Amino acid sequence: MALDEGDAETALVLLLGDQDNWAKTPPPSETARRRLVREREALSFREAMDLLAFGPVATYFAHRWSDPTFVSGLALAEAHWHGPKRVLELACGVGHFLREFANFAPHVTGGDLVFAKLWLARQYVARDAAFVCFDAAAPWPFARASADLVFCHDAFYFLPDKPHVVSEMLRVGDGGRVLVGHTHNADVDNLSAGAPLKPAEYAALFGTALLYDDRELTLAAVEARAPCPSCMASLKDAPALALAGGLAALDIPRAVSAGLTVPRTGAFLRRNPLYADGNIVWPSDRYEREYGLLATYPRSVEAPAQAIAGTQSVDELARRRVLLDLPERW
Repeated sequence: MALDEGDAETALVLLLGDQDNWAKTPPPSETARRRLVREREALSFREAMDLLAFGPVATYFAHRWSDPTFVSGLALAEAHWHGPKRVLELACGVGHFLREFANFAPHVTGGDLVFAKLWLARQYVARDAAFVCFDAAAPWPFARASADLVFCHDAFYFLPDKPHVVSEMLRVGDGGRVLVGHTHNADVDNLSAGAPLKPAEYAALFGTALLYDDRELTLAAVEARAPCPSCMASLKDAPALALAGGLAALDIPRAVSAGLTVPRTGAFLRRNPLYADGNIVWPSDRYEREYGLLATYPRSVEAPAQAIAGTQSVDELARRRVLLDLPERW
C-alpha cells in the first residue's frame, strides 16, 4: 500500500521490521527504523544493527570476521574453489562471505529470508553482490544449473525441510559444487543448537559428499594447508561439521594458503576490535564460551592499529585474524 501511495520511505521502513522465527529480541520500533532509513549514510554498521534491535545477533555479525567459524567457512570455500563464475550463498545474512567471494567471482548473489539483513549487506558489507529475498522452504527463484557454486554456512541447521533445501541446492548447482559449512551436530550440545541432524543424517541428504570436522577446517586455514576430510566415525563428537557435495564430492581439497583466507594484496587492515590495549576483551560471556577455545588469535598481542596486506608478516597476522579487512563503516 505504501508503494501504491508513492511513499517509498514508509515501504522500506515496513520491510526493515521483519524477523525470522529464531529471533530472540522484539522487532525494532518504527521510530528507530525510520531514523535508520534517513540517516543510513552517516551511521556505522554497528549503529544500524542497534537500531534494528538485533541484540546478540549484532555482536555475532559485528565480530564475525574473526570468528573461528567464519575462518572455517573461508577454508571450506577455498579448498573447493575452482574459479566459479556464478556463486549463490543461501542464508547469506549481512553478506560477510559475499564480500570475500566478490573479489574472485564476477557474479555473486546472496539469498536470505530476512529483508533487513539483505539491506544491511547492500548498505554496509557487500555492495558488489546481488540479493534475493526468498524462503528456502519454498521453490527457489533460480533456474537449474544457474550457479557454479552454492554455499551455505552456519545456517543450514536452522532451516526447516532440509531434504527440500538440499534438493534445491543440488538443482541450482547442477554440474557445480555445493558446500554446507558449520552445521551443528545433534549428538553434541551447542549454545545455538537450532534444529540439527546427526552426521549420518546430513550425509544421507547428499548421497555422496566429503565430510569435514569444522574444527579441522579452521586449523587448516591457520596452518595454510589442505583440510583433511573426516570419516563418519570421527565426527561423532564434532560440535559442527561441513559437507562438500555435487562436483565438490570428487575434489581433492586444495591447500588454503592464499585467496579467500588471506586479504587481497593492498587491502587496508585494522587490528581486531576485540583487542583493547593489546588484550582480548570479549563482548559477552556467551561469546567467549562459544568462540574463545577455538579462536585463531592470541589473547594478547603487539600488532599495529593499521596495516596494508601484502607482506609476509602482515599476512600472517591477517591469517590468524589479528588484523582484519573490515568494512569502511564498520
